[in-house]
Amino acid sequence: MIRNIFDKNLNMKKILPFLLVLFLGFIANNTYAQVDKDTTIIKDSTLYRVLTSDGGDKIGYILKQDEREVLLLTKDNRRIVIPQYVIKKIEVVKKEDFNITGEYVGEDKFATRYFITTNGLPIKKGENYIQWNLFGPDFQFSVGDNFGLGILTSWFATPIIGTAKYSFELGPRSQMAIGTMLGTSSWASLTSDIRFGGALPFASLSFGTRKSNLAFSGGYGAVWLDGDVSGRALASVAGMVKISPKFSLVFDSFIVLKAKAITTTSQQYVYDPFTGTSTLQTVSYVQNRPGGGLFIPGIRFHQAEGKAIQFGFAAIGSDGELLPVPIPMIQWYRAL
Repeated sequence: MIRNIFDKNLNMKKILPFLLVLFLGFIANNTYAQVDKDTTIIKDSTLYRVLTSDGGDKIGYILKQDEREVLLLTKDNRRIVIPQYVIKKIEVVKKEDFNITGEYVGEDKFATRYFITTNGLPIKKGENYIQWNLFGPDFQFSVGDNFGLGILTSWFATPIIGTAKYSFELGPRSQMAIGTMLGTSSWASLTSDIRFGGALPFASLSFGTRKSNLAFSGGYGAVWLDGDVSGRALASVAGMVKISPKFSLVFDSFIVLKAKAITTTSQQYVYDPFTGTSTLQTVSYVQNRPGGGLFIPGIRFHQAEGKAIQFGFAAIGSDGELLPVPIPMIQWYRAL
C-alpha cells in the first residue's frame, strides 16, 4: 500500500509539469488571439478622407493599401475595404476641418469666390470651376500655384470680360491678391456705332482659411463709351463660413464710393421774354455723383464634391435708403 501511494505521488510529479505547460500555452494562445483580433496597431496616425466616384466619402486611418484596395479604420472602429477603382481622391484631414461637435465640415471648394467679388486665396491647382449665372457663364482657371485667369460673359457673348489674379500669403491666416478685369463690347461694336469697354484693377486683403474668411477689396473702375471715359473708386467687404458639410453662409457687397460733383459750363443764348431778345450767357451745370452699393447675403448648398448651388437676396443702397431687389440671385458652381 505504501508503495502504491509512492508510485501515485511519483506519477503526479511527472504529470503536473506537463499540465502546467499545457495551461500556460492555452492562456498565451488565447491572449495572443484576443490581442490580434481586437487590437489594431495604427502605423500611420494621419487621418485621411477617401472620396469615391459616386460622390461619397469615408474618413479614417489607412491600415493597408495596395493596388487593389484600401483598408480603412473609421473613427467608430469599423474596418471598411474600398476598391481602388472607385477611389477618386485621398486627402489628408486636418484638425480644423472639424467643428466643435466633432463633425467633419471640411473646406469650401469655392472659398475663393463670393457672389461677385473674390479674395486673397488662390484657386488650388487643378480645381478649375465654372459659375453659371442667370445672365451667363463665368469660367475660372488655375494656371499656376498662385495665379488664375478667367473669362465671363452674357448669353449673347457681349460684353466679354477677362480676369487675372495673383495671390500671395502674408501669414498663416492672411492673404493678399492683386488683379484686374478688362471688358469689351466684342462683336456688338462691329454691328453698331456704339463701342464700349471697361477696366477694373483691384487689390484684396483677406483673413482666414478655405473654411471661413473675411475679405476687404478696393479698386478703380473705368468705363469708356464712344470716346468718353469716366471712372469711380470701388470697394467691397465680403465673407463666408462653412457651418456644416452641406451649407456655407456667404455675404458679398459691391460699393460705389461717393465722388466729387462735376461742374460744367457752357455758352448759351438765353431768351428774355420782357425784351424779346436773346443774349449769350455762361450757364453752369452741377452733376452730383452720389455713392451706392449692392449688398448680397445668401447661402451656398454643397450638393456633392465639386458641385454647389448658391442663393442670394440682394438689396441696393443709395441716399440712405435700402431697396430690396425682387429677383433673387442664383448661381451654380461646377468643378471642371
